[in-house]
Amino acid sequence: MNKTEKRTRISVVIVTGITFIILLLTIFTSMIGYSEFTSVIERQYNDAAYEVAYTALSYLNPDRFGHYVETLETDEEFDIIQKRLDELTDSMDVNFIYVGEVDPEGRSIIYIYDSVNSSLGYDRYPLGKVGEDFDPQYNQILKDVIRTGEKPETYLYSYTEWGDHTTALLPVKDSSGKVVSIICVEKTMQVLQQSRNTYVSHVVLLCGAVLIIAVLICIVFLRYYLIRPIGEVTREAERFADDHSMDSDIKAISSRNEIGVLARSVKRMESDIMQYIDNITKITAEKERIGAELSLATSIQSGMLPNMFPPFPDRSEFDIYASMDPAKEVGGDFYDFFLIDDDHLALVIADVSGKGVPAALFMMASKILINDHALMDGTPAEILNRVNKQICSNNEADMFVTVWLGILEISTGKLTAASAGHEYPMLNLNGKYELFKDKHGLAVGAMEFSKYKDYEITLKKGDSIFVYTDGVAEATNAEEELFGTERTIDALNDSPDAGPEQILKNVRAAVDEFVKDAPQFDDLTMMCLKYYGTGKE
Repeated sequence: MNKTEKRTRISVVIVTGITFIILLLTIFTSMIGYSEFTSVIERQYNDAAYEVAYTALSYLNPDRFGHYVETLETDEEFDIIQKRLDELTDSMDVNFIYVGEVDPEGRSIIYIYDSVNSSLGYDRYPLGKVGEDFDPQYNQILKDVIRTGEKPETYLYSYTEWGDHTTALLPVKDSSGKVVSIICVEKTMQVLQQSRNTYVSHVVLLCGAVLIIAVLICIVFLRYYLIRPIGEVTREAERFADDHSMDSDIKAISSRNEIGVLARSVKRMESDIMQYIDNITKITAEKERIGAELSLATSIQSGMLPNMFPPFPDRSEFDIYASMDPAKEVGGDFYDFFLIDDDHLALVIADVSGKGVPAALFMMASKILINDHALMDGTPAEILNRVNKQICSNNEADMFVTVWLGILEISTGKLTAASAGHEYPMLNLNGKYELFKDKHGLAVGAMEFSKYKDYEITLKKGDSIFVYTDGVAEATNAEEELFGTERTIDALNDSPDAGPEQILKNVRAAVDEFVKDAPQFDDLTMMCLKYYGTGKE
């Protein structure tokens, strides 16, 4: 990690987050408390107003209201009730107590009694005074009270410039039970705002104190149980990333929570990484050594095969070309050609079972044995018989090799050949390559008493023979489709009269076009000989 990189400390992030959450909870709780506190205070005031309203209702004689409204004349009873209402208004500290007939639609009131608190300095409404243009909500409540004869279901609160107050409203019924008017009591809530302000200030101070204490506790707790251990683990991880050593300076973290598990995991991880690095270093060194040895083996194997073309520049009777492309660094296929004498040319192509180094070793041993026995004289079948017996006598690995061996009599074009389980050769005897199904024996090394048979082919001027290993016909594309014998013949007949080198290039190009990017799974070895006879210039 870049040491100049600016980092945000995890303690700052955590404390900030906790502070923000506590602050949100404080605000949310305060708002709920404020709302509930206001509701309780308002309800208490309203209940007090209704107590006054019920008391005032007990003073009234509703049966006389009709007479008062019609005549607009008072009597002694009216004056007594008015006096008692005035005393009740002042003693219970309410703003107004008034009684009046209400229009059925609730749009106006004809005042019968009106009592005003003496501290307000307002004049009372006289008997018969009509009040109207009320608030629509108040109109609707008046209408409902007159219609139902019941107390309103909702409380009436007003917050005005002359003070917050609550209203208690009751229907007034005569002796027959008919609603003849309403009685209304308005009570000032003079301590409501002061109480709310006091409540808010106390809540803010208390929540602030709780917030500060909670943050301090969180800082102490997090620093001891979280920040310090994480800081130690972080510093140790940075130290290990910088110097890759086991000189751990992380302090013992004995807690059994996730931090303790993380600390122990970091220590174990460092040990595992160091061991892994050590193993990788050894493996890399070993791989480099094996790679160097395989590279040398590839050079040795390549040097064992004829690779100078044309191989016999002073011989005009024939032309020959061969190639071998191993699937790995070294392969199990091989080809060979050499003059047994001045008039006989030996041709060999073989495919060892398996791949890699074991197949390469077996291939070199088989090549040397075939070469040695061919120079000792004999037909191809006799040579293969002798080689098979020698390989089977000491073949603990149970490996085998398919071989096609031919000896060309250069002066006559007679080709004597024998096959030890190898692929069928392809002959161009009439201007076109065709598959020649020869006689097959068992692979060399498969069974000690195997017998091989010779067969003869006479090559005329311009004839050719193409031999190969199964890596050609069994080349596979991405769809796991084989190149096959038919495609091989088609590639050969693309230019059947071409020389051996061009023939091999045509086949290899056709295989590459078919396989495309699919990996090569088998060694790919080919050899082609074209016979010109003794008359070639």
